[in-house]
Amino acid sequence: MTRQCYESRVAELADALKNRFPGPARAAVIAGSGLGSFVNSVRAEHEAACDGLPHVGASTVEGHDGRVVSGLVADTPVVLLCGRRHYYEGIGVKDATILLRALILSHGIKTLIITNAAGGLNPRFEAGDLMLISDHINWMMGNPLRGANNDAWGPRFSDMSDVYSRRLRMVARSAALEAGIVLREGVYIASHGPSYETRAEIAMLQNILGGDAIGMSTAPEAIVAKHMGCGVLGISFISNLLTVPAKTTHDEVMANARLVENKFSRLLTNLIPRL
Repeated sequence: MTRQCYESRVAELADALKNRFPGPARAAVIAGSGLGSFVNSVRAEHEAACDGLPHVGASTVEGHDGRVVSGLVADTPVVLLCGRRHYYEGIGVKDATILLRALILSHGIKTLIITNAAGGLNPRFEAGDLMLISDHINWMMGNPLRGANNDAWGPRFSDMSDVYSRRLRMVARSAALEAGIVLREGVYIASHGPSYETRAEIAMLQNILGGDAIGMSTAPEAIVAKHMGCGVLGISFISNLLTVPAKTTHDEVMANARLVENKFSRLLTNLIPRL
């Protein structure tokens, strides 16, 4: 893919988003696996299916319904991405993040909240916990900034020393405390998937890499958002525990997501007006 081709696709998508979702937004929220019910907490004004937008396509994963919704949380204008496309679906990391990049351009997004379902590596965690992401390890090895750089979007060599904003984490902790929600905090490891980890890999991720949770998304979006000057807040839902010798299934992830829908929605509803 040439730079001109990619940039023209981003521009076309950004124009489509402006037409479908008029008005600026203070924040964008990416709802991870099983967490899309947060849309019920948004006073929706406009909606579009992802596969109806140019160069995006539909998600092929259960738990990602593939919609973009704009509206209000309290009086705060937001855009919600209900689901995301993943590298493991057979697309590149640039294509997996094209909707986010175009949305930042079209709506002047300054804050991005990324959520995901993740396996717990920290033995102190429990299934159903919510974890603030303090940092990530991009074990995907793919980087959406690879290739020619558009200086109008961000610098050629983008600093990633504070990807997940300290200020936003403080705001999140305050919102959680007021809502009576316990927030863990830790390092997220992004794997390209789609297979779950072997026992040897889990031991390496815990003991050598020092991860607290692992999933198959988030790092590419965080890199793109940071590159474009956004403040980034990451929240993982601990969907299952990798610290116990049991099989991991997507059904388990989805079942546990349904158990935390209310807690997750309360947190974001209390958090977003504080941004």
